[in-house]
Order: sequence, then C-alpha cells, then structure tokens
Amino acid sequence: MKFINELKWRELIFDKTPGVEDFFSKEKVTGYVGFDPTSKSLHVGNLLPIMNLVRLQKYGHTPIALVGGGTGLIGDPSGKSEERKILTDVQIEENLDSIENQLKKFLDFDNKLSNKALILNNANWLKEISLINFLRDTGKHFTVNYMLKKESVKSRVSRETGISFTEFSYMTLQAFDFLHLYENYNCKLQMGGSDQMGNILAGVDLINKKNPGPKTYLAHGIVFPLITSSSGEKFGKTAGEAPTLDPQKTSAYKLYQFFINTPDQDVLNYLKYFTDLNLDEINDIEQELINDPKKRSAQRMLADNLIEIVHGKDGLSEAKKITEYFFNENYNDLSEQNILDLSESFPSFEEDKSITESRINLGKFLTDNNVFNSMSEMRRMFDQGAIYINGNRITDNQTILSKDLFLQGKFMITRLGSKKYYLTVLK
Repeated sequence: MKFINELKWRELIFDKTPGVEDFFSKEKVTGYVGFDPTSKSLHVGNLLPIMNLVRLQKYGHTPIALVGGGTGLIGDPSGKSEERKILTDVQIEENLDSIENQLKKFLDFDNKLSNKALILNNANWLKEISLINFLRDTGKHFTVNYMLKKESVKSRVSRETGISFTEFSYMTLQAFDFLHLYENYNCKLQMGGSDQMGNILAGVDLINKKNPGPKTYLAHGIVFPLITSSSGEKFGKTAGEAPTLDPQKTSAYKLYQFFINTPDQDVLNYLKYFTDLNLDEINDIEQELINDPKKRSAQRMLADNLIEIVHGKDGLSEAKKITEYFFNENYNDLSEQNILDLSESFPSFEEDKSITESRINLGKFLTDNNVFNSMSEMRRMFDQGAIYINGNRITDNQTILSKDLFLQGKFMITRLGSKKYYLTVLK
C-alpha cells in the first residue's frame, strides 16, 4: 500500500481499476509502462511514467519498461488526429538502444536485486504470431462494438480522415502485450497516461477471459493525470518541441533552463510529480517559495534533481556555471561548447569569417540578419543605448563589424534590451 499511498499524496492517480488498493496490500507486484520507440529519445513528457516506475521499484515491486518495437510499427491512435508515419525495423532498433540507455539512468537493473528492473521489446513476441492464430485466439475476445466505445477510436472514426484498420487493431495488440506479460512475467499491473485507460482495460478484460474463474480482477490498471501548466498548456510543449532526455540532443543547460523557468504556480506540483522528495521536504520548499519567491529555490531544487539524473553531476555543474556566467555576462569565462549550449536558448546564425574583412556596418549586418526589422528600428535602438555586444553597450551606430567583436575569434552575442539575444557564429 505504500506505493498507492505515495501516488495519492502526489495526486498521481487519475483513475484505477476497482480493488487495486487491496491488490497491493497482499503481494509484491510486477507492473509495466509502455514507451513509444518512434523517436531516438524519450522527452520530458515521459518523466511521469518513468518516475512512477522508479517509485514502484522503491517499494520492493518489480518495474518493467516495455518498449514497443512491435506496436511502434503500427502506432497508437490515442491522442492522435491522424495516422502516424510508420518506421522501418532498422529505425525502431536504433531507437530502442537509445531509449534503453536513457532508462538506465532512472531504474536499477542490477541482477543482484530480487526486483531488478526489466526492459522488454514487444517485437520479440508480436513478430512470432501468425495472423490466423492471433485472430482465432485473441481477436475473438473483442467485439467491434466494444472497440468503438473507446475514446481513442471514437474520436478518429468521427473525423473525415477516419482510422485505418492498422491503427484500429492497436488496442488488441496492446491487450495481448498485457496478457503475454501476465503469463510469462507474472505482471499484473499496467500504468500509463489517462488516455491509456481504454487500452489498459482491454488488456485486463482479455486476461480475465483467457483465465476464466471467479469474477475478480486478475490484473489491474492505474492511469496518471494529463500534466498541464497553470496556463493550460500540455507539459513539455510550452516552447515548441519538448526537451529530450538524450544528452546528445538536449544539453544540460537547455534542460536546466526548462525547469528553472517553471512558473511558481506549477513548481510545487512538478516537485511532487518528478522528484523523490517527500511531503515534508516539499512543504518546507513551499514555505521558502512563499517567504522569498525571488530566490526561486523551488525551481532550483527541481532542476538540480532532474539534471543530475539525466546529465550527471558534471552536467549539472556545467549547466549552473553557464547560467551564472550568462546572467552576469561573463562570456569570456565560457568554453566554446558552453557558448554553443547557451545558444540553444535563442536564435543563432552563421557567417563566413571573411565578413570581418568587409568593413560592413554593425547595424546593417544585424539588420540583414533579421535582428532588426528595419534600418530605422536599428538606429532607434542604438540611440536608446539598448544594444549590447558580448555584454558591452554599443551606442555608436557607425560601429564597424570587426574581429575584436567576436569571442574566441568566432562568437558574437548580441543583446537587445534586457531579454532578446542572438548569436553570430563565424565559420
């Protein structure tokens, strides 16, 4: 029950099957979450299911991360307005390897543990099933009426584009996954986002139909709420594409900035959702937030926790250094990689290094690269003293673009006013 109680105080149970509390009070549970392998990297939107697998393991239960190498070739229609692009086997395999490395930073796969985490690929069993056998042994347990009632199918059927038979069948494949894990790994729990309840219940029903007996739940499901910000935006989508958990794709600095910029209205919830801090610790942080919100101690705690897991202590240290130096405009103390990481947060453009020999006017150069909308706007900004190059104010609109305006001979950081930044990189 400790696992269930923790999910409750963290407000992470959106819905569940009847009797799940009693189920957890009687046995150690093996539970799984499915992960989509259509990208090489998990993203911040995957943090909630990952952290709930972490919590499952913390209380002595066994977590399974099921990567959908088989179902990923089909695509889940849940939450999708149109059919997704189908990837090749080779692409799926490359993505699986990358995702596995990311999950290992959160879950313990030590063979010495009695409840070591497992990573499984459903392609290993789905590809072995013949269509005839699947229709005979599994398909017969699903009526079309039953499937049409599920929201993920219903919303697509009503659209002009409709839903293909391929995606329509996705529910039966996910249900078969649950059955396979139940029979081969004693897995009796599936967890996922709130949009997965229909698919999870399909699996629970299939397990009961294949194992007739007393009318009790042989398996269970728990779904988490959809995480949205105080402004109503889906978590991770506030700045376009969600930051990834792949250090090669999203730098420690960029991920750090994503969490350090969490609004005060959201940060306490995110500490509940995405960290292992207990209730007393979060209450203490809440008091700090109330007493001195400008310190942003809650946001720092959130960022520190997650960046250390994903990027390690060195990554966290670099992210904090870049943040501090950027805030104080100590650009000369940053390495080339630090500046490139920094530039992920604002627009950048490249120029041939010969541009510094052309004697071009700095203001014209910036206008040509869309830093200003017009020459008149450029002149006005110079007159207002609102232009800074590498932290130094430039007030002369006749300034020439020259080598000494570039850090390390190749980087120029332009600031307009207090918040707009641009990076020029010489090649």
